[in-house]
Amino acid sequence: MMNAMKAVRLHAFGGPEVLRYEDAPRPALAQGEVLVRVHAIGLNPPDWYLRDGYRSLPPEWQPRPTFPLILGSDVSGIVEEIGDNVTDFNVGDEVYSMVRFPSNVMEGSKAYAEYVSVPASELARKPAGIDHVHAAGAPMSLLTAWQFLIDLGHEEINPFQAHKHVPSPLQGRTVLVNGAGGGVGHLAVQLAKWKGARVIAVASGKNERLMCDLGADQFIDHTQSMAHEMVSDIDIVLDAVGGQDTGRFLRTLKRGGALFPVYPLGFTDHEEAEKLGIIVSTTQVRSSGAQLAETARLLDDGAIRIVIDSTFPLAEAARAHQRAERGSIQGKIVLTVE
Repeated sequence: MMNAMKAVRLHAFGGPEVLRYEDAPRPALAQGEVLVRVHAIGLNPPDWYLRDGYRSLPPEWQPRPTFPLILGSDVSGIVEEIGDNVTDFNVGDEVYSMVRFPSNVMEGSKAYAEYVSVPASELARKPAGIDHVHAAGAPMSLLTAWQFLIDLGHEEINPFQAHKHVPSPLQGRTVLVNGAGGGVGHLAVQLAKWKGARVIAVASGKNERLMCDLGADQFIDHTQSMAHEMVSDIDIVLDAVGGQDTGRFLRTLKRGGALFPVYPLGFTDHEEAEKLGIIVSTTQVRSSGAQLAETARLLDDGAIRIVIDSTFPLAEAARAHQRAERGSIQGKIVLTVE
């Protein structure tokens, strides 16, 4: 049927086994949207958080969506159809996007599918120098690193703090990236180097060669050493792991330095940060076609690159989630669509 497609849908919350590859309706286009025939889909933590029902959140914050729903936000593909009032794209254009995030964070952005509708404002042309797999691995991780370190790019209210997040200057600064081997981390290392920072990468030992290849000036294997006990006088810590333990990095920072936890829930050391003169700031990554167009130039000319941990066919999304649950992901996991 012309209005049907294959998708991976969720009919109830649970483990990877609840992901079902099945027929689903092809999305209809609203005004200002583009229909993308998907070639690859990047996986991100919100995918497995939603699959599991965001059980780590307080009950009043947990989602109550209408099932079935389709997970995923990061896609690379080809424009299949153009909606009304779209002038910047044409049928046949190769594009990539982070779709409707965070607006659809609790009900899925519908990327685990053969087709997805995307607001044109969230779409950018795929970097010509990379394939769909690498392009699909980019959007959420790259936009997160970009909005934390380079340019926030929007005026939306910050859900995690009263003040707007403001990136710190990087040129000539020392930047420590914790969780440097993961999706956000390996891109933060590259962006900080691109902007002229001295970069300390903290990750597991298997990532040492990769971090050197990506330009890190110093590597710390967190399985062998306590990074927060080894360094001091840091200007900026981007903690891509975050959570309750992120406060241990406060004493590695110089007065006036900044701690940026990507996952801020659980951080409680605000008084100590104030006493030490440390800025603690976070933000929620947001879709931006304009920023993806800007970063596409860096991906296209090789100034930054996407590292792929593993790929799985869309039909085997459950196996991809099992891979994610094992942890120690190097770069990105990507689903491919025939």
